[in-house]
Amino acid sequence: MTSPSTKDLLNQFVSLLRNFEAELAVDDLRRKVQALVPVHELLSAVGKSLIPADIASSASDRLLHYFLKYPHTVLPREELTIVAGIDEWARRIRELRVEMGWAILSGTAAKQMAEAEEFPIEDINVSQMHADDYILIRVEQDRDASHRWNLAKQIRNKDSGVREKIIEYLRQNVGREVSGEELRYVAKDKTEWARRVRELRTEQGWPVVTKNSGRPDLAIGIYVLEMDRQSPVHDRKIPDPIRRRVLTRDKHTCQKCHWNHDAWNRSDPRHLELHHIHPHAQGGENSAENLISLCIVCHDEWHATYEDTGPNEFYQWRK
Repeated sequence: MTSPSTKDLLNQFVSLLRNFEAELAVDDLRRKVQALVPVHELLSAVGKSLIPADIASSASDRLLHYFLKYPHTVLPREELTIVAGIDEWARRIRELRVEMGWAILSGTAAKQMAEAEEFPIEDINVSQMHADDYILIRVEQDRDASHRWNLAKQIRNKDSGVREKIIEYLRQNVGREVSGEELRYVAKDKTEWARRVRELRTEQGWPVVTKNSGRPDLAIGIYVLEMDRQSPVHDRKIPDPIRRRVLTRDKHTCQKCHWNHDAWNRSDPRHLELHHIHPHAQGGENSAENLISLCIVCHDEWHATYEDTGPNEFYQWRK
């Protein structure tokens, strides 16, 4: 039910609009504009009143309340302007993201992630999102975000390439979840940042995982460098669609010891890699049929002991 304060404001708003009809007959443009100023101000007041002050008293609080009420929903600037009740609402969203650690993704970042096949929400058409549309992708607050954003600022200002900045930031946060907005910021908002992250994984062998490529437990828009090491050269350059297919087929579980991320702990921070059954150096293809999921412990054991052997020996070892 609409609160009385909102009703009162709405009545004032309607009254101002009716009075404005008389201004239309006046041949004075500025007078017409000035007559609309209180209408604009009152509309902002109506928007503020939709969320009671005892629930959210500031623009930031109102925006956060709205995001939490509608997570995983694209919220356009028109709605956010009304809820915030101020013109500088976009700055408040940045504060929620940077200073308070709420995972709010902009339309720009969402599109760039989608181009790199890292935005797997079927019912959201990212191509129709505008730069100033936003979506809350995780309802839990990240209280370490402020520290990471300060680190991101230092790396952002370095004289190095986009890929080098991103991997430096990820290596400073090994095992920690970082958002796409953080990586975009580190890359100085360069549009190719998401593609560079994918290259770090598929071409350089860094274990950078997302919900769509290795860690279905992660929230959308979150990236994790699982370990500060690159996979062996012969296991790099596996296309992401093939990687996803193999991991999904193997239920994100090591096919030797049956370890998976449900068993992860800080004393045993392993992750999954893909192994070529028929060695890549001997012509083995990057195909789902020739790849299998192994944890790094089992993968290292195989290469240390049976490096020069073929598929038959591998299947015997796997037993």
